[in-house]
Amino acid sequence: MKKKFVAINFINCQPDYVERFEQLFATRAHAIDQMPGFIDMYVLRPSTPEESYLIVSNWESEESFKNWTTSPAFIEGHKRGFEDVRRAKEEGKTPPMTSSFKVYEVISN
Repeated sequence: MKKKFVAINFINCQPDYVERFEQLFATRAHAIDQMPGFIDMYVLRPSTPEESYLIVSNWESEESFKNWTTSPAFIEGHKRGFEDVRRAKEEGKTPPMTSSFKVYEVISN
């Protein structure tokens, strides 16, 4: 079994941010691709606007995933989206997107 650990980022976008969000992924830095233990990633568009985008990344281990989230490459790979959120907060606006992570151990595939 190749996939051992999965991290899913649930992302909700304000309606006026959807195009920007998708553009960020279309032009992503691919920093994650070089991380030890990274297997692959899927970006899933919701079927309805009120549902979350899912960013599903597959890893060899939880440790590999944690190493990614604390790496300089993680900051580099996310800086444009982080900047959009920071700017909105500074301007007293609702952040253009919110996210939450859930992690899973793969027991069968």
